[in-house]
Amino acid sequence: MDFFSILTLVGGLALFLYGMNVMGDGLAKVSGGKMERILETLTSNPLKAVGLGAAVTAVIQSSSATTVMVVGFVNSGIMKLSQAVGVIMGANIGTTITSWILSLSGIQSDNFFIQLFKPSTFSPVLAIVGVAFLMFAKSEKKKDIGMIFIGFAVLMFGMESMSSAVKPLADVPEFTGILTQFSNPILGMIAGTILTAVIQSSSASVGILQALCVTGAVSFDVAIPIIMGQNIGTCVTALLSAVGANKNAKRAAMVHLYFNVIGTVTFMILFYALNSFIHFGFMGHAANAAGIAIVHTTFNVFATLVLLPFSRGLEKLATLTIRNKEEEAKTSPQDIQTQLLDVRFLDKPAFAMEQSRHVVDSMARDAQESLRKALSLIDNYDEKGAEDVVSLEDHVDRYEDALGTYLVKLSQKDLNQKDSHDLSIMLHCIGDFERISDHAVNIMQSAKEMYAKNMKFSDKAIQELHVIAKAVEDIFDSAYKVFAGQDQELAKSVEPLEQVIDELNMELKARHIRRLREGKCTIEQGFVLSDITTSLERIADHCSNIAVCITQVPDDAFDTHSYLEHMKREDNSEFQRVMELSRSHYQLP
Repeated sequence: MDFFSILTLVGGLALFLYGMNVMGDGLAKVSGGKMERILETLTSNPLKAVGLGAAVTAVIQSSSATTVMVVGFVNSGIMKLSQAVGVIMGANIGTTITSWILSLSGIQSDNFFIQLFKPSTFSPVLAIVGVAFLMFAKSEKKKDIGMIFIGFAVLMFGMESMSSAVKPLADVPEFTGILTQFSNPILGMIAGTILTAVIQSSSASVGILQALCVTGAVSFDVAIPIIMGQNIGTCVTALLSAVGANKNAKRAAMVHLYFNVIGTVTFMILFYALNSFIHFGFMGHAANAAGIAIVHTTFNVFATLVLLPFSRGLEKLATLTIRNKEEEAKTSPQDIQTQLLDVRFLDKPAFAMEQSRHVVDSMARDAQESLRKALSLIDNYDEKGAEDVVSLEDHVDRYEDALGTYLVKLSQKDLNQKDSHDLSIMLHCIGDFERISDHAVNIMQSAKEMYAKNMKFSDKAIQELHVIAKAVEDIFDSAYKVFAGQDQELAKSVEPLEQVIDELNMELKARHIRRLREGKCTIEQGFVLSDITTSLERIADHCSNIAVCITQVPDDAFDTHSYLEHMKREDNSEFQRVMELSRSHYQLP
């Protein structure tokens, strides 16, 4: 084999692996995280788990990706270990679809319609359509579909390049001599395991084996042990992803390993035992791409049928391997939420965005609850309520830290336009939610000071405080709905209410000064009242920031000052109308 043939072989392999990667990324983007969400809503029905695992893997074209996602699900508490077992088995069946697609390259016929099914015929068409979509389509989805088409075309071109480069090896005795060594089941398994462990894709390693079939030197007694080893080698990806995960996630990776090892050993023992008696005639025959696909599928279906009834046993074996040396600390609801931000999900950005949205929603709800509890303490202070406010603020702080780090990592991934906008919105808004919880703590501390000093506001001051507090609770509720629903129409009602809250704050301070002059109030009470109303006004400011963010980011603009200046212009009749409506709704007594 000369230098240029080797160069063609290596280049074909590079294109093959790159095409598979591009196609997989395109499929993941088109699915928009839907495949992962299907797995997330899994029930404990083992047959359904196998079916879903197979279907999802067939769509995203990677059993390794599915298994890594499962490890992430188990690590974050979304999925139980018992549920993961069925999905892992199904993933092994789903990955065989790739070998069937690649086997189309072996179609031999002069019939025009049959030749249309050959990848060498339709791949150029897909490449042309894919490039046209990428260059001229405005829709993100069409661009992603174009990427899938181009990925498939590159993959098949790489396959053809590898096949044409290795074809001359049929006449090289040294090459056929090496392959003959792999007819030894142990050596063949080791070779398949190492190849797949290095490239971390059983689909790709099976494709390489299918390309080698064109030499005619790969017989079934060589191919079968290699295919068995390839199924073991694919476990490396999941094992690596489990490093640093919790015990159950490590057990999920071990289930994947045990399933493939036990399945392989069982299949090999039965197959070679039968062969010693029956002497399968096809063993010495040259394998082809379709034959490889049949063996690959047969093994994975066999292993699933044999081991599915013993799924509990696999779970127990993994538990015995990864033991609980000591009782793990109980996980708080907030820690469970932040565990949804698993780094393994970053390889599927659309799904990682979904997880981030769930966590930000929990953060916003905790911030809202901290405000509600803090306001209740002004009238009825108790230590338990004060501790709850501090605890909620601590939770919100932890959410902000976890989300900030995760979203920055996620921003470096390839996101579609909507997810990119949503990520920018979340990065802007988590700071506002965190500051709202800080102001809730300030309100709680003011209530605590009043309780400690046995200080009470006048009935009139309390009534006035209730009005502005209700306005602030309502503006937070609106801001939350704007954020959660990306509601730009509702966002327009937030700023007029924020202006009314500013007016209420100024009026409350003016009224306090009048009461101070009349001797109905003390300076110390005034300081506490001012602290509370200032905190309320600033909470309203942060709600305004959230509404502005929702309005501006989708337009790729974020000039808060100019936007608010334009909104508050006197000739903006709609703004003035909503503001008057808010004034009438929140009138001081």
